[in-house]
Amino acid sequence: MIAYIANTLIFILSGVIIAQSIFSIRNFDDNTGRSWGYIFLIYIILQVSRAIVVFVFYPALRYFGYGLNWKEATIVIWSGLRGAVGLALSLSVKSASGDPKYLSAETGAMFVFLTGGSVLLTLIINGSTAQLLLSLFGMDALSKSEETMVNYAKHQLLRKAEEFSRICSGRDNPFDWITVGGYATCIKDVCEDTIWPPCTTNNSYLDIDDMKTMRVCFLKATREAYWSTFNEGRTTESTISVLMESVDEAIDLATQGLHDWNYISTRLKFPGYCKFFTNVCPPRLTRWFVLKKLQDSCHICSAFIHAHRIARQLLLDYTGDNGNAAIVIAESEAEELEARKFLESVKNSMPEILHQAESRQVTFSMLKCLDECLNDMEKEGILTEKVVLHIHDLLQNDLEKLSRSPPSVRFPKLGDVISIHPLFLNLSPAIRYDLERSSKVILKTPGCTLYTKGSKLTSVWLIGNGSVTSKRSPFPFHCPVDSTYARGSILGLYEALVGKPYLCDMVTNSVALCIKIKLESIISLLAQGNGVEELLWKECTIAVAKLLAPDMFKKFSMQEVRGIVDERSVMNTFSSQEIIETSHHSINFLLSGCLRDQTTEQLIECPAILPCSILNESVPYARANVMGESSGSYSKYKVVKEARIVRVDNISA
Repeated sequence: MIAYIANTLIFILSGVIIAQSIFSIRNFDDNTGRSWGYIFLIYIILQVSRAIVVFVFYPALRYFGYGLNWKEATIVIWSGLRGAVGLALSLSVKSASGDPKYLSAETGAMFVFLTGGSVLLTLIINGSTAQLLLSLFGMDALSKSEETMVNYAKHQLLRKAEEFSRICSGRDNPFDWITVGGYATCIKDVCEDTIWPPCTTNNSYLDIDDMKTMRVCFLKATREAYWSTFNEGRTTESTISVLMESVDEAIDLATQGLHDWNYISTRLKFPGYCKFFTNVCPPRLTRWFVLKKLQDSCHICSAFIHAHRIARQLLLDYTGDNGNAAIVIAESEAEELEARKFLESVKNSMPEILHQAESRQVTFSMLKCLDECLNDMEKEGILTEKVVLHIHDLLQNDLEKLSRSPPSVRFPKLGDVISIHPLFLNLSPAIRYDLERSSKVILKTPGCTLYTKGSKLTSVWLIGNGSVTSKRSPFPFHCPVDSTYARGSILGLYEALVGKPYLCDMVTNSVALCIKIKLESIISLLAQGNGVEELLWKECTIAVAKLLAPDMFKKFSMQEVRGIVDERSVMNTFSSQEIIETSHHSINFLLSGCLRDQTTEQLIECPAILPCSILNESVPYARANVMGESSGSYSKYKVVKEARIVRVDNISA
């Protein structure tokens, strides 16, 4: 509105000054023909110069940006109207004139006159013929998708008119429907027997412009859905900002497909400075920052899924079952699947975050439902105005409370995480209390390194929430499969028991709540006796099994792997120089000590997997040993150094 008023004032002011200038220029009557000739000459020069500029840059305009074709380039040349900017500049020149030494008043007035004349010519000639040029090129014609939408709009208008006719026909005063319908020419050509949405089988037309139109309509529908959720208070300003930017970005790339999720996915990632931020800032501030980022990400994904569902249904209603709509809907469903994967990853790593987001949505929906119920009761007329205002104030207070202080994220306390872990659950309360005192809770963002391969062992890590991944194999050869350790995993425990440095890199692949336990506390547990050492060895078998046989154990959850180790494993200790046999039908992990293969004379050091037919396709070391083994289903080893071996049976059962 302000821009419209400013443009109007500039044109009015320019007209007044031009009229004044005509009478103020000396000898203007003598030069009238020449001045008007200059106007036409300037107009021609402007058109030619604009055509040259567009022609020179046409290759770049065609292959970059929106991809300008020759028809659009012609429209750009012809529709370059001059207006308020040129007039404003000429007025500034006029105001600076008056000094004959630099710029005379006649010259300043001539600036305004010539500029106003060129503006007038572009408005009259170019402006009046631009629509004709569009029609000549067929650029104002409706695409097939737009024709379908027009038919839908007319069909809806016809239904509304028929409904209005039925309502009015019940009145006492008769009316002539033919006369009334004669003025509604927009729905005359609509067939009343048409079934909507139409069921078509023609899926062959895939015109680029038609697809772009369909995607743009879909994205505009999602934009309106975003605004609706924002106006209802379901999303925050920061959330709606990201969603709107994604729609604008996707509209620019509509010819290439739906790309709004690509933009959103980049905004869901933690920025690179987060690692530095979490290392230097206090834990409480770090936790607040990480939780706020995850909460906003969950709200963005929820709003994205909700808006895409609404837009898909609207697209089906408006266009029916045609090929282009099916393609756009398939693209939307693929993007929704990616959003659901993100929410699923948050649910697996930090379920408290998703619970908080869902609780906020449910609370808001419930309060809005109560408000609508109150409005319905008010319309019935039973409640007095005073009662309605009282209850409405109570509901508004609840909504304001929800917006000011939404449900908070409740993370498990350090003591609770330690006390419910299966390993520490078997320990006495005094030992658990000592572990709690020597532990520290650290919230890690994705991509943070817990420890690196070969670094000095300083602590043991308990994964309270989230997941981490091993990035480098402990084998002398490359193992292509990374192992993922979920909630409840204890990392570094095996290295603490055997006295070795860390075997591999451990990197978080999601937001992870990690508990860092000092190495001295773990070592002190070994002196407790009462089978504590056996419990520790059995617990570390879980991490070793996933590290050495990732292909075998990746299909099992953490609880299932723990159940396999608890129920189907046997741990034995063998003294030096002892001869042992292992079956190829069981998985045998060498946790400590050293063995020598009796057949190949190869020295095997811990940690290692002994030859096994179950793993011969997934573990290179096991495959090499089985291929070189000639004794059938058993292998013989001589214990070089006291060895601890865990045998796991019936793992595929």
